[in-house]
Amino acid sequence: MKRLLVLLTLSAVILSCGSKNRGELIGVKQKKWFGEKPFGMTLIEGGSYIMGKQDEDLAQLQNAPARTVTVPSFYMDETEITNSEYRQFVHWVKDSIALAMLARKAYELELGEDNRDGIGEFAFKDADTSKLNEFQKYMRANYYDVNDDLYSGRALNWDSDLTWDTEDYVDQNYAEIMDSLYLPPELWYNGEIKLDVSKLIYAYTWFDAEGAAAESKRSRKQFIDRKPFIKKEEIEIYPDTTVWIKDFVYSYNEPMHNDYFSHPAYQDYPVVGISWKQAVAFCNWRTNFKNSFQRDKGKPSVSKFRLPNEAEWEYAARGGIPAGTYPWGSPYMLNDRACFLANFKPLRGDYAVDQAVYTVEAKSYEPNDYNLYNMAGNVAEWTNSSYDPSAYEYLSSLNPNMSFDNEARKVVRGGSWKDVAYFLRVSSRDYEYSDTARSYIGFRTVQDYLGSQKVKMR
Repeated sequence: MKRLLVLLTLSAVILSCGSKNRGELIGVKQKKWFGEKPFGMTLIEGGSYIMGKQDEDLAQLQNAPARTVTVPSFYMDETEITNSEYRQFVHWVKDSIALAMLARKAYELELGEDNRDGIGEFAFKDADTSKLNEFQKYMRANYYDVNDDLYSGRALNWDSDLTWDTEDYVDQNYAEIMDSLYLPPELWYNGEIKLDVSKLIYAYTWFDAEGAAAESKRSRKQFIDRKPFIKKEEIEIYPDTTVWIKDFVYSYNEPMHNDYFSHPAYQDYPVVGISWKQAVAFCNWRTNFKNSFQRDKGKPSVSKFRLPNEAEWEYAARGGIPAGTYPWGSPYMLNDRACFLANFKPLRGDYAVDQAVYTVEAKSYEPNDYNLYNMAGNVAEWTNSSYDPSAYEYLSSLNPNMSFDNEARKVVRGGSWKDVAYFLRVSSRDYEYSDTARSYIGFRTVQDYLGSQKVKMR
């Protein structure tokens, strides 16, 4: 009897291990990863370089002493984020808010997708429970319907096309919802219906990994409560177009206020009037937007889009030229044909001598050797790094970065169309407050390169 029990036990162990691995350590295989170059980005292969000022600090700021640092490989946008690209974000938020309001109204009226003559076609995707799989039914029964917010976590119906033309509204319920997104008639002018942009709010959550790691180190626990480190954000995402007026006292810039973000003439110009917080929200949206497509196609998620840290930005701006003063390498602002190499303010009061009064299109002037446009001039760019004038003294030499939630000053790099040449230097540092928008600050995004850089065999 004992012999029989031993044999049965051994059989169970052998069967539980499976027949494919033959008892060997073969690992858990996943789908083969083939990284795709993100659209509009270029790969910056990692390496080491001397970060900071390697020549005289003309402004005597003493905030960027030279030191050797190393950064891993990453992708970076070839241009600053343009008005057209940021408008895609704005339109998505606008549509999602409208869809959510229509779905809630359909829920209140107990309408479903079968009601094709009205707003029932915009009902939540789980309104028809017969189309849900078992997991979706479980989540709805145990989480969605018992939440303080009855609509939390419920999927919107993006398959139904919204119409913003008043002549095509499907019924009065639809008209009521859409009308609530516009300013009241007494605030219209020139006969134009004006959208209430204060309602364009992007809500998202993110995990504070650095905070969680610090708590784990303090408490000496490997596993801690994650809940305090899941942060919720709600951001008004429409650009502040009034910056064109607020930034310049006793100056007539009303045409830029009226047209810069909305007119198609400026669609390929860099977006401005964006605070650091709005730029971070854009990065979160871009990540989720791409990964939603990846999931639909059964593909692995991509690494998140984010703002570059200070070391990454300077490494990319140098374009592989170790001791270059500007992205093109030389210490001069003119080429051999006496043409300016960037959009900035070359002479006192003369903004036009470089052929541009304000900003220029994002793909203007020659790119640096990494094929990055306007890493000097045009608009200054937000980075992910918090500003501390003495940060270089204590930062790590491996992918250095300092980013604190309680530090409102964020590093801005590259100089802009209204700056003198000093701020266009690849080593020059500046800052602005994270909740402040300017007519001369934009941004571009980066994405971590998943894998290792190619090793050249000798």
